Amino acid sequence: MISANNVTYRVGKKALFEDVNIKFVEGECYGIIGANGAGKSTFLKILSGDLDTTNGTITVTPGQRISVLEQDHFKFDDYPVMDTVIMGNQRLYDIMKEKEALYAKADFSDEDGIKASELEGEFAEMNGWEAESDAENLLNGLGIDESLHQKMMKDLTGNEKVKVLLARALFGKPDILLMDEPTNHLDLDAIGWLEEFLINFENTVIVVSHDRYFLNKVCTQIADIDYSKITLYAGNYDFWVQSSQLAIRQMKEANKKKEEKIRELKEFIARFSANASKSKQATSRKRALEKIELDEIKPSSRKYPYIDFRPNRTIGNEVLQVEHLSKTVEGVKILDDLTFTLGHDDKVALVGGCEQAKTLFFQILMGEEEPDPGAKIKWGVTTSRAYFPKDYKKEFDCDLTIADWLTQYSEIKDASYVRGFLGRMLFAGEDGDKQVRVLSGGEKVRCLLSRMMISGANVLILDEPTNHLDMESISALNDGMIKFPGVMLFSSRDHQIVQTTASRIMEILPNGKMIDKVTTYDDYLANDEMARKRTIYTTNESEEEDD
Repeated sequence: MISANNVTYRVGKKALFEDVNIKFVEGECYGIIGANGAGKSTFLKILSGDLDTTNGTITVTPGQRISVLEQDHFKFDDYPVMDTVIMGNQRLYDIMKEKEALYAKADFSDEDGIKASELEGEFAEMNGWEAESDAENLLNGLGIDESLHQKMMKDLTGNEKVKVLLARALFGKPDILLMDEPTNHLDLDAIGWLEEFLINFENTVIVVSHDRYFLNKVCTQIADIDYSKITLYAGNYDFWVQSSQLAIRQMKEANKKKEEKIRELKEFIARFSANASKSKQATSRKRALEKIELDEIKPSSRKYPYIDFRPNRTIGNEVLQVEHLSKTVEGVKILDDLTFTLGHDDKVALVGGCEQAKTLFFQILMGEEEPDPGAKIKWGVTTSRAYFPKDYKKEFDCDLTIADWLTQYSEIKDASYVRGFLGRMLFAGEDGDKQVRVLSGGEKVRCLLSRMMISGANVLILDEPTNHLDMESISALNDGMIKFPGVMLFSSRDHQIVQTTASRIMEILPNGKMIDKVTTYDDYLANDEMARKRTIYTTNESEEEDD
């Protein structure tokens, strides 16, 4: 068990947490949620001991081991992959290295023998003989090929490092597992494996995540951070949504009854306060009136953008025809002879483990990359396209303000018109005067979504649009994608977005071929034998970290 006791944490004069009391017990998985800046990651650091509280204490059951998902992807670059995972249980790793050093001594003494015997006993108690096989199972489950297990961490791609660090956190069955955004940079297969692992994990899990489907799948409790307090709700994320809304409704109804009682008392006092025979009753009601307090209902500190993609033109029946699309990179065929036709009602989710293949696919459709010779790509004459690129650094490599940046993409150059779109995306007033160069990752994503909205396009292509977004923005984006009346092609690691938006699934296989089915994502996983049993393939390209 780990608990926070009267914990206060201040940054300058601002209190992120004020007199927080909460217990996290064995056998439960807790999802930490809250608006951007509420202090979710900070609270995990306080629990792990990386940050000291301003007031109050953190208590851990004696003898229990805490494991934390490491956020520094370069910290273990000088270690082999297998060592990095086993270092998740530092004591076990230290014993292994101490044993190796003793047995390597040329002048092995009796004292060394006694010490080695003690270490061997402790090693056996910690299931040390199964350490390498346990580490291999974790790596395999997350999609790290056995050929990488003995490589140095510095030789791995960014996505591969993320998976190794996750395996490190899970290694050795820690008593308390703390994870900040564990699904970031994971493909959908790896996320599914992690979900099953946590569902069957018997100890305490505390996780921060923006993935609603993930929180619904693994969490048994939700800890909501709002107004410097943490409120615990039993159940998963969807149950929290219902519970919190119910609590607000009940408080409003209780206040309504109190307001009616106050009105009745005031009317009685006004009518009979001057009447001698009723004066005692009037005085009594006045005292009762003074005791009635209306519960303060604070609106949530969360802010939701409004995302609404409205096409300027209705799309025709001819949308896109692709024949014999292939793409070879450095002698490797990433896309191999893809042929398909898009209809005017299609919302297509592109899935598969190779991120490079999906990005190249989108770039070719948008004309940013050339396919191999022989391909035919024909867009319908009624189509207009808007693109959300996965790598958008160059889009903001300028000194323009947000308002000026968006104006250049608008047919209507009126400032009020443009700022209306910015306001929907939470850039109100002077926020529109910020330079785009200094924006955070989440702010840049909201700018790109503003650009897609103002374009009026009837075909949207989005390559991982949820990266860097908070849960409120992801929810708003999900709603906007569902409501969009045009054609959409997208990739996303957010299971809920894929399931609720896509009417058609295209999976790019490791050999560059494609499976193309008109179905929902859950049905695709459940019914397609190839999808259910396919090998997990990891991406070959590194991704930037979330801001």
